[in-house]
Amino acid sequence: MPVNSGAEPLTAVARLLACPECRDDMAVRDRSLACARGHSFDLARQGYVSLLTGASTKMSGDTAAMLDARAAFQGSGRFAPIADALVTAATAAAPPRTLLEIGSGTGYYLAAVLDAAPDAHGIALDVAKPAARRAARAHPRAASILADAWRPLPLRDATMTHVLSVFAPRNPEEVARVLTPEGRFVVVTPTPNHLAELIEPLRMVRVDEAKDDRLAESLSARFELVDRAPVEYPMPLGHNDIRNVAGMGPSAHHEAAERDERIAGLPEIVRVTASVTVSTYRPR
Repeated sequence: MPVNSGAEPLTAVARLLACPECRDDMAVRDRSLACARGHSFDLARQGYVSLLTGASTKMSGDTAAMLDARAAFQGSGRFAPIADALVTAATAAAPPRTLLEIGSGTGYYLAAVLDAAPDAHGIALDVAKPAARRAARAHPRAASILADAWRPLPLRDATMTHVLSVFAPRNPEEVARVLTPEGRFVVVTPTPNHLAELIEPLRMVRVDEAKDDRLAESLSARFELVDRAPVEYPMPLGHNDIRNVAGMGPSAHHEAAERDERIAGLPEIVRVTASVTVSTYRPR
C-alpha cells in the first residue's frame, strides 16, 4: 500500500472540516489547512494536521510504546476477525462515502473499512501524537487529524456517512451532529470474556459486566440500535504476543513493572479468548 504524504487525503476531506477556532469552512493551502478568516494549521512532516486549540486537553491518549505494541499485534492478524465484523457492519446498509474513526490509534480498523469501500475517504482522529503519526500512514485515502473527541469535533454538520469507535471513547452529541441523517455509528466494545485468560495472571483491567448495557443507555437519547453482533474466537498466543496485547490497551500501565516476570511464568502457548460486541446505531 503506498504511503501518503498527508496533503492528498487531507485535500480530499477538507470540504468536510470546520475550523476549530471559528467553525468556518477550511481548505488546503500549500502545506497547511486554513479557513477564510485566516486561522491556519500546518501539516506536520509526518503527514497529520493538529486541530487542537485553546487550553491543553485533559486526554493524554496512547503512548508511542502502546502504539508500537498495538501495531505489532494487529499486524499478526490476531484481530482480523474483529476487523472483518466491523467491515460487515459498516457496509451493511450502504457503502461508506465519508468515514470518521474516533480514537483511531494506528488506523488499522479505518483502513480495513476503506479497503472495502473504494469510493470512500476517511478521517483518523486521535488525541495522541504517536497515533496521529501512525494513522497518517494507515491508508492512502485516510487523512490524520490530531483532535480531542470530547471537544467539538472539527467537522461540519451532517458530513459523515459512517463513524467508527473501536475500543475507544465516544461523544454521542458530537457524533450525532456530524453524522448524516441516514448515517451509521459502529461501536466495538470488549465483553467480559475478552482476554479473560490473562486477567488474573497478569493482573489486567477487567471489563465491566454491564458494558454493552451502559453503552446503549449512553447513546439512547441520540441513537437507535440497529444491530448487535457478537464476535468471539480463540487465539493461541506466545509470550511476545501476550506482551503486546497486554501493553497496547488500558492495562498497559497497570502492574507493568512485574509483567515480564509473570509472562515468563505462563505456558509457552496460551489459548486466549478474543470477545467483542459490534453494535450498529443510526441517528434518531
